[in-house]
Amino acid sequence: MSIEEPGEDEALLKLEDTPSCPHCGGPTLLLARYPQAWKSARGEDVSGIKEAVLCAACDHVDAAAAELIALFNLDEQVSPEMETFGGLAAAWVESVRQRTVDETLLQEQHELWRCGELDGQGCPPRLWQESVDALALANEQE
Repeated sequence: MSIEEPGEDEALLKLEDTPSCPHCGGPTLLLARYPQAWKSARGEDVSGIKEAVLCAACDHVDAAAAELIALFNLDEQVSPEMETFGGLAAAWVESVRQRTVDETLLQEQHELWRCGELDGQGCPPRLWQESVDALALANEQE
């Protein structure tokens, strides 16, 4: 196992040189890499590595994230050796592991992307329905 890949039941936490937030583009406080498993459309087990970042601007509404963000606000020198950090980080990682994809929102955004419009304007209903049908067919074939 390399430093880049966490073990089966562990998470790799990175406090320095974290990527920008994928939602707002702002700075992040923490990066977590952890194993994630799911079922494919065919019902087969799929496993991989998932990443999540902690963003003070975007994640403050999540209770587990808010506590960890508060720790960063209190102590700029947060480190994995801090007893408080370990428990709060574990709770936050577990909360992000439990997140699921909003399939309806994903499908809507996919259709808008296909039409070249992410603001919901200008996508003809016919193209939208064709895209929905193509996505449903692709999911059935998996």
